[in-house]
Amino acid sequence: MSASDSEDKAGLIVLNTAAEDAGQRLDQWLAARLAPDLSRSRIQALIKQGAVLLDGIAVSEARHKLKADQSIAIDIPEPEAPEPAGENIPLDILFEDNELIVINKPAGLVVHPGAGNWTGTLVNALIHHCGDSLSGIGGVRRPGIVHRLDKDTSGVLVVAKTDRAHQSLSEAFADHGRDGDLERAYVALVWGAPPRPTGTIDAALGRASDRVRRAVVSPGREDARHAVTHFTVLERFGVQKDGSFMAALVECRLETGRTHQIRVHMAHIGHPLIGDRDYGQAFKTKANRLEEPARSQVQDFPRQALHARLLAFRHPVTQINMRFEAPVPTDMDALIDSFRKI
Repeated sequence: MSASDSEDKAGLIVLNTAAEDAGQRLDQWLAARLAPDLSRSRIQALIKQGAVLLDGIAVSEARHKLKADQSIAIDIPEPEAPEPAGENIPLDILFEDNELIVINKPAGLVVHPGAGNWTGTLVNALIHHCGDSLSGIGGVRRPGIVHRLDKDTSGVLVVAKTDRAHQSLSEAFADHGRDGDLERAYVALVWGAPPRPTGTIDAALGRASDRVRRAVVSPGREDARHAVTHFTVLERFGVQKDGSFMAALVECRLETGRTHQIRVHMAHIGHPLIGDRDYGQAFKTKANRLEEPARSQVQDFPRQALHARLLAFRHPVTQINMRFEAPVPTDMDALIDSFRKI
């Protein structure tokens, strides 16, 4: 990029190539110079839209090879109106700035619109709350979802408000915290208790027999995804005559982030989450063996007992390490307390 590069006006960026840039792909060259404000996928979309001019002529191929001393103009359009529409849904906000927002998500709130849940989601709530502060991720004024929590899982969730924050956070979650900056911890109430105080579950996940559920599968299967969960037993409840326990409170830390990972992994080792109707149905009758009030609490508990209590990450712009914790919600706290009284 030469010294004559300039930002001509709002929405228009003008760049010039140098001799050493000859032969490079257009999209790769632009991504290297405009990161983190514009992702490569966003640049490719702009090229397809005819918004990138090379020496005054629109270029349609992202792989177009550059020459020296060329002028490249990018006309970035105003972000489109958000889809879906915003809805005035209360949010428990732990932190917010111009780049991101951190939410304590309640159980029962779907993160993203989809089949059967086109309204009333966290995305609808964020579009209403953030308004014009959303800068147009992928060209649409919408929140950037970089990770999700199941509908019936509560806890800490971070969402990007800008394209650069979305790109940076997505890369951090894709890296699974291997650089040490990303940290995710959950608490779960499970049937039985692992025999060891700590352990690691390293088992690939893939699709089960239906579209939604997941299962432990052979690593060689086409849809297999590497998945690792580390667990620590925090408390054990209801010791039995044979020395086993009725239930345990465990902390799970994710090394990967797969759909239903904790729920499937804990069921895989014989300790499904209490209240999990997808992966713990075979343990449902165990509630009949409990003393009151635990028996009624389990029978009435409407969801899996899982809460995302901790999320730590590096801020995508300030590079400050941030750490957020959310207390166990009252319904799950009451369930845990009922087991303490056994």
